[in-house]
Amino acid sequence: MKTTVIAAAIVLTASANLAHAAYQLNLSSALSAQDPIVQAMEEASQAIAERSDGELTVRVFPNSQLGSDEDVVEQIRSGANVAVLIDAGRLAEYQPELGILSAPYLVEEHADYERITSSALYQDWVESLADSSGLRLLNYNWFQGSRHMLTQKLVETPDDLRGVRVRTINSPVWLRTIESMGATPTPLPWSEVYSALQLGAIDGAEAQLTAAEGQNLHEVITHIALTGHIHLMTGLATSEQWYQSLPEELRTILDEELHNAGEAASRATADAQDAVRERMEAEGVTFTEVDVELFRERVAGVYEELGYDQYRDQLTAGE
Repeated sequence: MKTTVIAAAIVLTASANLAHAAYQLNLSSALSAQDPIVQAMEEASQAIAERSDGELTVRVFPNSQLGSDEDVVEQIRSGANVAVLIDAGRLAEYQPELGILSAPYLVEEHADYERITSSALYQDWVESLADSSGLRLLNYNWFQGSRHMLTQKLVETPDDLRGVRVRTINSPVWLRTIESMGATPTPLPWSEVYSALQLGAIDGAEAQLTAAEGQNLHEVITHIALTGHIHLMTGLATSEQWYQSLPEELRTILDEELHNAGEAASRATADAQDAVRERMEAEGVTFTEVDVELFRERVAGVYEELGYDQYRDQLTAGE
């Protein structure tokens, strides 16, 4: 309740401050203000304001200021002028097939997602999501980095994860993936991971390097196993009701600038990986190169269990 009240207050304050704008959108992200993703959002905000002559204004709220992703999704479904950066695994609650976009080892590199999101099958899912749940997925081209295992013990093989409580995202594809890799999946809000590690409530987390550094997780873990089990691509979802209320020219500006921002953010994130690793190593974190095939074999059954096997070949072939 407290989180909801605070989020509502922030949105109302933003609305009052931006009352001169005919339309406004509040962008929510769990990432820190220093993350390349959030910085790209800020740049997109400026571009949108300029192109629309101030008619459409976007304000960015990092660090889950508007609430957890799940809370924000409910705001969006109620028609709020909010968008959230979210992975497809969470959207699978409303459009089950989308969960495959967060499935393990779906692609070899994040650039392969462009072929997937250009497919007719993906586009059909996007429209079905909007029709059935009121969630408009604007784009899906925000690469947050490859997910690795961050732990307080050395991990070299899946067997080393036995009994290790690993924070992950609370959706079926994420939970089943981490369980298949050998760990005990423990869903928690991203903002609580640092304290949970510090207090011993969990033994590790799976995350991308830029986000982990943004939360200073290098202070509470000692090892990172480079499993690369998911290339975390995410998208911006907003209210279909609000989106359709925009004049067509403003929808075009919003779509184009947020897509361009996603491309820029993805490049910046990819370019930042080596530097983040160097800084973490300087802080005492040990990075371990693992045999990825051992982990890939462990999670192979996730596709069949969740009914994704029928779509995998279609998507990766770009059909």
